[in-house]
Amino acid sequence: MKTWFTHVIFLIINFGGLAIGGLYTGKGVPSTWYQQLAKAPWTPPGWVFGVAWFIIMICFSIYLGKLWMAHTNRTPLIGWIALAWLLNVAWNPVFFGAHFVLPGLLILLALLLVIGHLGYQYFSILKGFTYLLTPYVLWLCIALSLNAYIALNN
Repeated sequence: MKTWFTHVIFLIINFGGLAIGGLYTGKGVPSTWYQQLAKAPWTPPGWVFGVAWFIIMICFSIYLGKLWMAHTNRTPLIGWIALAWLLNVAWNPVFFGAHFVLPGLLILLALLLVIGHLGYQYFSILKGFTYLLTPYVLWLCIALSLNAYIALNN
């Protein structure tokens, strides 16, 4: 499979996951529920979330494309990719849709562990390309802190 095609497939999968999660978000940020929450003072403006996720998904798709092309035993890799995708999709409906703040926090923690595992497990194969996971890890740390603040203060 050609490298560019692999990257396009992962772009579709990852941005598709964001779109599906968004469908189950409900009214999300503008909702009365979210607006009335005590939020962390370091909560970024809304536009930052879109920019961050755009960058994350571009970097993650390139990372996954490189990993897919370089890895011969893809069965465990498919499992890790699917788990990351499911966790990423699940957070919006759990947090925004169902208003389950603590389970949302646990989903973010699990997603951080999965992304960390991907980086650690496959570093020997991808070496420097592993740093493409940096925006994802940093953003998940920020998201965890924001979600934890809401969980502790509401």
